[in-house]
Amino acid sequence: MGALAVAGAVAASAPSLASANEPLPVPSGFLSGIALEATNPGGSAPGTNDFSCTPSAAHPDPVVLVHGTAANRQTNWGVLAPVLANEGYCVFALTFGNRTDQPWPISAAGGLAPLGDSAGQLSDFVDDVLSATGASKVDLIGHSQGTTVSAYYAKFLGGDTHVSKIVSIAPLWDGSEVGPPEGVGGPDFDNASFVTELRDAGVYSDDVEYTNIVTRFDQVVVPYSSGILAASNASNIVVQDGCEQDLSDHIALVASQRTATLTLNALDPSNPREVPCARVLPIFG
Repeated sequence: MGALAVAGAVAASAPSLASANEPLPVPSGFLSGIALEATNPGGSAPGTNDFSCTPSAAHPDPVVLVHGTAANRQTNWGVLAPVLANEGYCVFALTFGNRTDQPWPISAAGGLAPLGDSAGQLSDFVDDVLSATGASKVDLIGHSQGTTVSAYYAKFLGGDTHVSKIVSIAPLWDGSEVGPPEGVGGPDFDNASFVTELRDAGVYSDDVEYTNIVTRFDQVVVPYSSGILAASNASNIVVQDGCEQDLSDHIALVASQRTATLTLNALDPSNPREVPCARVLPIFG
């Protein structure tokens, strides 16, 4: 069964325009996504996976959220999903690389399969989103492992013809000195042939615009500068630049209002917003 058929089970039955939806509450901190999964096992985050959503003229490209290791379409996006939906985007999120043959909560942990397989799942999901919405391209937002999966899809699987922008939160283009715990999947670190292949090919695709958002306090991507890669079609942002009180680590980074606003600006640079600066604590935000 394709991703469209699965997600369609949770979609609204009547066509809707993204910008017409009532504003969704935006929670605080990464743990809000874990609470979503706990209360709605296997579900979708608020504001996502409405396959009847019609992209607006202001935001014609649907946004696809690509999670990190051991996360899923809910746990990774408790904050960013409603932020994007409230801004009028059609927002979609998949869970890839999980054990669908196992009961919940084992099945809830995604990003544990070979990354090439996960990139293939993303490709299928994007095809479903484009078919349902009638859009010609999507924007991708990845976190951690999701950044490498997104970039690989664009670079090697023909995704560059279907993707306009990729926003990478805590990417690891040059690998990491820190590996996953023994027995945990997601081979997205420095010794992985997947990342090596991507890095050796230059990571970026010429027809895609990239934004990398990193934090100096990343305890998973070490050094954090692994996520910084200069190119004419790429912007690199360290969240502490201009905001030293932001202590985001690898986890908190994806759920802060500063990152959310930087992401919105990357998706819609013609309408920039003032980027907030507030104290953000590791993990909890």
